[in-house]
Amino acid sequence: MVSDPLLTDLYQLTMLQHYFRLDMLRPAVFEIQVRRLPRERNFLVTCGLEQVLHYLENLAFEPQQLRYLAGTGLFHDDFLDYLAGFRFNGSVAAMPEGTVAFAEEPLLRVEASLPEAQFAESRIINLMHFQTMIASKAVRCVMTAPDKVLVDFGMRRAHGAEAALYAARASYIAGFAGTATVAANQQFGIPVYGTMAHSLIQAHDNEREALADFARVHLGNIVLLIDTYDTVACAHEVVRLSRELAAADIHIQAVRLDSGDLNDLAHQVRAILDAGGCQEIGIFASGNLDEYRLQALLAAGAPIDGFGVGTQLDVSADAPTLDMVYKLHEYDGRPRRKRSTGKATWPGAKQVFRTFNDDRTMHLDTLGLREETGPGTPLLETVMVDGRRRKPPPTLDALRARVVDQLGRLPPELRDLAQPAEYPVHISERLTVLTAAVDQAIN
Repeated sequence: MVSDPLLTDLYQLTMLQHYFRLDMLRPAVFEIQVRRLPRERNFLVTCGLEQVLHYLENLAFEPQQLRYLAGTGLFHDDFLDYLAGFRFNGSVAAMPEGTVAFAEEPLLRVEASLPEAQFAESRIINLMHFQTMIASKAVRCVMTAPDKVLVDFGMRRAHGAEAALYAARASYIAGFAGTATVAANQQFGIPVYGTMAHSLIQAHDNEREALADFARVHLGNIVLLIDTYDTVACAHEVVRLSRELAAADIHIQAVRLDSGDLNDLAHQVRAILDAGGCQEIGIFASGNLDEYRLQALLAAGAPIDGFGVGTQLDVSADAPTLDMVYKLHEYDGRPRRKRSTGKATWPGAKQVFRTFNDDRTMHLDTLGLREETGPGTPLLETVMVDGRRRKPPPTLDALRARVVDQLGRLPPELRDLAQPAEYPVHISERLTVLTAAVDQAIN
């Protein structure tokens, strides 16, 4: 991941200089939350904490970066000397990755000196926002097609290299089977999937020859793209080719459909494969898919075994942003709050307490102060102290299992793709009283 401290907003550096020169170095508490959910999301799935912790552990200015800052003419020499030794030495509490969360709930809390906590804002939001957004989109596909193989196909239209990698990671945590992005396999160990492009077929003079040659050359699972010219005709060709290849102990795993009426074509291809004795050959579909199209295909009974979900996932097309913010809630031991119209915050360091119904489904979240004891299970856990993680990061398998558990606890109305549903988030009495006291002190 990119660890460049200059990957930030200019005002983080100008504020840092302000705090340094005015000796405003006392402890501060900042929290990340999403003010309101997009209409298309009934809940979020938190993701990106691992990259946030890596960033904080490695935050440092290199000599060439300090030389660049000196050349801007915006910073005093004594401040640049301060930056030479600047590190994050604070603590972090957060909801574990893969946790279901709602609007106004702190996903992550940072406690550190004011300069350290403030400076981290831009990159922390950058990391948490994207992966939480993608995981929250991907999990809707998983809920729609829980028994299907789902693969991230969106790298080529992701908004940059880092976005492609983190989309693969976030969708895998959310329950996808894997990704087509090779670097995500190399970096994160995410299973990698691939088939072929239409250009491979077009580069041959004969479609059957192209498929046969690919099957003989390819060392992985053989998935043949059959819609370059005539999908139905090619399905018949796959039946004949499968018999020929079987004699050489080469077996076709699936065929891929990438265009046209996927439901109609899948039914036709399935009938052709079954009639030809190729019941073991699956059907994989791709082509501008999202949870809504998956829902429609499955409702129509399309005999499709797996889906490649690309652009719509990697840019979260229906909800491409979250109203995620990182705000100051305490400084120098005093609770603080913002009262801007439509953007007000709750003061103090906070915790989220979740209660459950008898059937284990989520019942109610309570937003309270950190020192409160409930009711319910506290969701934020301390993950970093004195600038160092408390324990090694969980495996991706553990995070995937957490998502499965969280989805099993969702109230049924929150699983609906079409109808917005609100989950109750209660404000504790102590937090309400504190807010009134802070307002009175401000006035």
